[in-house]
Amino acid sequence: MVDIKYMTFMNKTDKIYIAGHRGMVGSSIVRKLESEGYTNLVFRTSSELDLREQKAVQEFFASEKPKFVFLAAAKVGGILANNVYRADFLYDNLMIEANIIHAAYQNKVEKLLFLGSSCIYPKMAPQPLKEEYLLTDKLEYTNEPYAIAKIAGIKLCENYRKQYGCNFISAMPTNLYGPNDNYDLNNSHVLPALLRKFHTAKEEEVDSVEIWGSGSPKREFLHVDDLADACFVLMQEYDGEDWFNIGTGEDISIKDLALTIKEVVGYKGELKFDSSKPDGTPRKLMDVSKLHGIGWQHNIDLKEGIQKVYEEVKNMNFELA
Repeated sequence: MVDIKYMTFMNKTDKIYIAGHRGMVGSSIVRKLESEGYTNLVFRTSSELDLREQKAVQEFFASEKPKFVFLAAAKVGGILANNVYRADFLYDNLMIEANIIHAAYQNKVEKLLFLGSSCIYPKMAPQPLKEEYLLTDKLEYTNEPYAIAKIAGIKLCENYRKQYGCNFISAMPTNLYGPNDNYDLNNSHVLPALLRKFHTAKEEEVDSVEIWGSGSPKREFLHVDDLADACFVLMQEYDGEDWFNIGTGEDISIKDLALTIKEVVGYKGELKFDSSKPDGTPRKLMDVSKLHGIGWQHNIDLKEGIQKVYEEVKNMNFELA
């Protein structure tokens, strides 16, 4: 049974810090808050505030005194980036979350929401992934450092609550896509990478598009604006000890995803799957029954979301890469 309380509300004039406000997740949270009439939002770019530097983060919190914090800042990437930059993904994410969570405690932040990732769950965990499967088996090797950092973030929130009574909560999004995504083919996630590949192939009239892996793994995809909506609901309506999976509860094979994107883009060539490249985890489907239990469900259908994203980026020549 989910422990639901209705105690902590963000007022329209409360000071709210969005860490990572220029990223895909953070910018979507900013859009959501602004659309709901929140006027006292605090931001810092990475050049203004290096979240890996403890002293700088402590000085920022002591000066600004935010009442609420959305912790969406992270070093992120796809299979290639996670596997190549293993130390960076572990170190940077550990430092970012530890510095912000500790400074939030020191400065009496009323509520903090930490955003993790579905990769925290074991590689061979039963499907769909329930919150209680955390730490029950081995992680997927290719993104193990990132997953360990995100697990540490969950445990920081959990134990600052237990030791100090902090109202720090966590949410684990599934694979995301949407505005401000990363389209760099060297370190982006599968959906934006495929979108760019198919668009380029169409523009250059290439006969085929190569896809990493066998195409058989199944993945779940959530539009980032749906994530922002779920985060808003959790920040307003949940003050308990549980963390929540955030997703659609529906998945699709990489092959079928590629076919969907091919159709949306209007590409007419062939698909070629390179099975020498890693597939990653065979399946990652989130159990979202706990989130459904507090009345939230996603609104944006996958094909509809891909069409919306493609319309936004195709005329920009993927300048967001």
